[in-house]
Amino acid sequence: MPSPAALRKIRPVQLVAVIFFTVSGGPYGLEPLLTYAGDHAALAILLLTPLLWDVPAIFTVLELNSMMPVTGGYYKWVKYALGTRWGFYEGWWTWLYTFVDLAIYPVLFVQYASFFYPVLLQYQVPVCLLIIWASGGLNILGIVPVGKVSLFLSAVVLAPVLILIVLAIRHHSGPLTIPAPSLKGLTFPSFGMALYTVMWNCLGWDNITTYAEEVEKPVRSYLVSMLIAFALVIVVYFFITWIAQQSGINHDTLTNNGFPALGVLIAGKWLGVAIAIGGMASTLGIYAAVLLSVSRVPQVMAEDHLLPAGLNKLHKRFKTPYVSIIICSLVVSFMILWTFADLLIIDVTVYGAGLSLEYIALVQLRIKEPDKKRPFRIPLSITGLCLVLLLPFIVYGVALGGALSSTPKALTAAGFAITALLSAEIAWRIILLSRPHLKNSFPRPHPTEKD
Repeated sequence: MPSPAALRKIRPVQLVAVIFFTVSGGPYGLEPLLTYAGDHAALAILLLTPLLWDVPAIFTVLELNSMMPVTGGYYKWVKYALGTRWGFYEGWWTWLYTFVDLAIYPVLFVQYASFFYPVLLQYQVPVCLLIIWASGGLNILGIVPVGKVSLFLSAVVLAPVLILIVLAIRHHSGPLTIPAPSLKGLTFPSFGMALYTVMWNCLGWDNITTYAEEVEKPVRSYLVSMLIAFALVIVVYFFITWIAQQSGINHDTLTNNGFPALGVLIAGKWLGVAIAIGGMASTLGIYAAVLLSVSRVPQVMAEDHLLPAGLNKLHKRFKTPYVSIIICSLVVSFMILWTFADLLIIDVTVYGAGLSLEYIALVQLRIKEPDKKRPFRIPLSITGLCLVLLLPFIVYGVALGGALSSTPKALTAAGFAITALLSAEIAWRIILLSRPHLKNSFPRPHPTEKD
């Protein structure tokens, strides 16, 4: 008979679903790529960006998580490797970016639901609030209910997408071709926004480690589940973008009306309806999965006296950080009026800064603790690691540069993101007023080694 603790832990098959929704949730949100990149650059950007942006992140997460599979994940890694100040930065930036990220999904839900009831666009705010607080309640119930719901929603999301791909290939007249890759005619601002679009649709690999102590055999489970989820994401993204190209759909129509419009074009309204339902399920699953991950960060920061103590309070019955979940839901409720494009820029910019600290932590721990047990170890020397980790920095810099040279509105969003990053220093200074001993502290709890 499994122990009560074991019953509360998520299993690998459920973990694949949670990872899928944390990182992707299906191709919904990828629609603007063809508008930004055009037919000849879209697939090249779609395939190369994950290799340069995601693969280094995945392997970094796997190595650090194998050393420290603990609640708080990336926050604990950075704090352990670089000290309390940088750990606070990591947690603060992640909290901010996730508020922005979470605000996107209820809005997308309303957009897909308007395929059936256009009048919902007039009631966007109350519908969004209903989604936010219903998901908050689900997360308070615990990780296992979230995992089960994610598994169910994964089927709802992927089934119509797979049907679309099969029908499009089966009914296509003439040869199926892949446009020759070319950046000709692509402006730098458009290239930057294309990168942002793909980066946003593939980010969040580190978020899935904040609840590592709630996962069965975390080292092995994360390794298998992350590789399966990554393959699934890339295959779905490639085929849906390729099918959109083959269909001849107007790029602006795809951007404005989403993949339901592609479904209508390929097989009629019934498939558009199925894809719209999948889009609604996708946004619900992503929201629940991302809230699950971010709610654990303020919990452990509060335990370290870096945030108010009440944030680490657990529900008496479900043992979940319900105060943190409620506060996250409250903040997101005030952020649902931003536009998708602005939220995307802010989201990726702030996330990239936090991810950079995780790369630095990886290198630092390789230098300071080379012999520490790592059940998973990236097969590269420190020099090799540094060279490979330059790749996501380059992608991040190009995307940010593209946004800064884009429209004034995009420039404003990028400026807001940079201001949000700087706010971590202000918050840190406020904390030091009451806890000056934290200034140069390197608290080093013994990393938990579980498998």
